[in-house]
Amino acid sequence: MAHPKRKISKSRRDKRRTHYKAVAPSLSTCQTTGAIHIPHHAYNVDGNLYYNGKLVIENTSIG
Repeated sequence: MAHPKRKISKSRRDKRRTHYKAVAPSLSTCQTTGAIHIPHHAYNVDGNLYYNGKLVIENTSIG
């Protein structure tokens, strides 16, 4: 098992971690439905599944 030979200071550790940050996801608006969604992902609108502005799976709930 790896074991450090010297203590890594807090400033050195924190300098390494400066690049780990949360970023807000980019969003796009569908031209067909007007729904806001993550690009290149399928999204639901009123129970129907859309991808790239096209209906992929239609909601056919029985009831």
